[in-house]
Amino acid sequence: MNRCDTPTPSRQCRRASALAAAFCLGLFTAATAHAQAVQREFPAKALRGSMVVVQPPLVAMDDKPTRFAPGARILDTSNRLVQPSSLVNQELTVNYTVDLRGQVHQVWLLSEAEAKVKRAGSGVQRNYVFESQQTLPAGTAAPVKTN
Repeated sequence: MNRCDTPTPSRQCRRASALAAAFCLGLFTAATAHAQAVQREFPAKALRGSMVVVQPPLVAMDDKPTRFAPGARILDTSNRLVQPSSLVNQELTVNYTVDLRGQVHQVWLLSEAEAKVKRAGSGVQRNYVFESQQTLPAGTAAPVKTN
């Protein structure tokens, strides 16, 4: 069945459909470029932290176990929705908000430039150093433990 209004050769129909497809692709490319150029604004109450999805809806925020709230949203750097199951066991730097029950409500995956901007709750802060993290002065050997 010919969908063109007038009986024309099929070559002209293909040419018209190719022009329409190129036009749509151009619009899509322009919209994508515009989305990348937009600076994202995060809510004032958004916190910074590292997120590891253990098994949805279980998540660890800054090494503290918690859960995703019902209807929680994860947005990537282009503000597209991401499924939590695609992020299992990956440690990611994020901005996030919590609901009144303390569950993670909304998460923004950060680009490198966004991660450099300081924000409240940036990472885990400890007032101690593990022995494995300590450095020894040059020329000294590690102590040997004897029982």
